[in-house]
Amino acid sequence: MLYIFGGLPGTGKSTLSAALARELRATYLRVDVVEQAMRDVGMRIDGPEGYIVCHAIASQNLRLGLDVIADTVNPIQITRQAWRKVAESLKTPYLEIEVVCSDESEHKHRVETRIADIPGFVQPTWEQVRYRQYDVWDRDHIVIDTANQTVTESMMALCKRLDRERKKFG
Repeated sequence: MLYIFGGLPGTGKSTLSAALARELRATYLRVDVVEQAMRDVGMRIDGPEGYIVCHAIASQNLRLGLDVIADTVNPIQITRQAWRKVAESLKTPYLEIEVVCSDESEHKHRVETRIADIPGFVQPTWEQVRYRQYDVWDRDHIVIDTANQTVTESMMALCKRLDRERKKFG
């Protein structure tokens, strides 16, 4: 199964996707890690390069029969479609999960106070997050709102929704 996460920085997306990867013992792909590694070796990242690398790694792991968790902002329709194509090309089921924080002041606080957990990675500012292009999702997907919830509560909500959705795949 491919679990496709999306959501603006500071919503709790990486926290939840990493927790799910630990629980499932799944391959975890975080585009921020890939892009920072590319920068560390002198590459300039100004397009989809990190996503393309993650797609290739996801495909390889799905071919091995492993679940894959994709942790990316996934801000526009084309990036979401590209992830679906990874799964569809392998006839692998997938679930799309959008993580949101509906409380703007809480979201802003998270963005402004979080500490980078990737060496050398520069966190986006609140203004960059607030004005980032982020298309409305065009299809059914799981939405987890982390506002005013603990990580444990958000994870419980996610697992409950995933259990319900996975039953559809048999």
